[in-house]
Amino acid sequence: MAAAGITRAPIGQNPRLACYAPGRGGGVVRCSLQGAVVGGRAEWQSSCAVLSSKVAALGTHSVNGHVAPAPAPAPTQNGAVLDLVPVSSSINGAITKNLPQPLRIADLSPAPMHGSQLRVAYQGVPGAYSEKAAGKAYPGCDAIPCDQFEVAFQAVELWIADRAVLPVENSLGGSIHRNYDLLLRHRLHIVGEVQLPVHHCLLALPGVRKECLTRVMSHPQALAQCEHTLTAMGLNVVREAFDDTAGAAEYVAANGLRDTAAIASSRAAELYGMEVLADGIQDDSGNVTRFVMLAREPVVPRTDRPFKTSIVFAHDREGTSVLFKVLSAFAFRDISLTKIESRPHRHRPIRLVDDANVGTAKHFEYMFYVDFQASLAEPRAQNALAEVQEYTSFLRVLGSYPMDMTPMTAGSSSTVVSSSDDPSSS
Repeated sequence: MAAAGITRAPIGQNPRLACYAPGRGGGVVRCSLQGAVVGGRAEWQSSCAVLSSKVAALGTHSVNGHVAPAPAPAPTQNGAVLDLVPVSSSINGAITKNLPQPLRIADLSPAPMHGSQLRVAYQGVPGAYSEKAAGKAYPGCDAIPCDQFEVAFQAVELWIADRAVLPVENSLGGSIHRNYDLLLRHRLHIVGEVQLPVHHCLLALPGVRKECLTRVMSHPQALAQCEHTLTAMGLNVVREAFDDTAGAAEYVAANGLRDTAAIASSRAAELYGMEVLADGIQDDSGNVTRFVMLAREPVVPRTDRPFKTSIVFAHDREGTSVLFKVLSAFAFRDISLTKIESRPHRHRPIRLVDDANVGTAKHFEYMFYVDFQASLAEPRAQNALAEVQEYTSFLRVLGSYPMDMTPMTAGSSSTVVSSSDDPSSS
């Protein structure tokens, strides 16, 4: 995918959108989206074609087979310089027009259904657990590292990537709230899930002994998940938080910090030339992170395999009876809930309640995220959501997708059940 910088300004705004699309095997996607409105794929590719033609026109020109620099802009009568893009150029005596090339059928073809040649965005740098999850979800994929969670969402929306694999909860640390908020902000669909056992290692530069360490760097959750083990090892070190585990290993290696260790994966040690001082230092061997796979189009629900459905809803009525009625809609139909979590409503965080007896009270407004074990192809799930919609002011289905049925054990080597195995998936 060619790199492109696109600026699309809605009326009354002046947003800037800068994206970098890496080639296969290198680079990190970094995007800044400030109020820009993302168009469709045809619009995005047309913009790329226009930009490419302008770049080509501003480069060197060939006249009678000889390469010559582009002509300097000609001044006008009042001295102003007009830097115009030429509409034609001469190659071997033939006049060619520098116009955008038409889109081809290959440009509009859907993304591959399986991992091979599939571009999958993840947050972090090579060696991160998210990269491993992307490879497990889509074997043989082209993994694209992103510096932030939101950049991974944008990479899929802008067709820089075909899928994104992002963590949503950990068996020890709980939910990753940032990604739940981004699921609501963006219009991507959950098309699968994968459970990845987390195996932490203590890494240091070659030749460094544990007794020489004064500092340990890693992601805050990784530091918390190894707290007791580090203490039991007798390490009197300062814990320092970093953006991600593999990024901490990269930082230690790049700066030659011989008094600092990093908590990361064994793959990070291989990539950045570090040694494993201690293997499996997580406090709980059952440390597992759940990732979801995101795509622009949803999966077609099926009933021939276990499915999970994720929804988010809100209600503007007082009292707890509304939440009870919502949960009863699933209980009466024997639908098991695997997760329920509330998040403060971003646009209406406070609700005022007037009571003549007790005065005015302030309550938080919440969005509720629910996962339940049923496919939207099942009538009972359809009927349950129809009933839920009667009690709520807002309801959105985030995705209905195959469940990951692999055992949640630290040593398991599993094959992921995901939408990539579904011939009806996008």
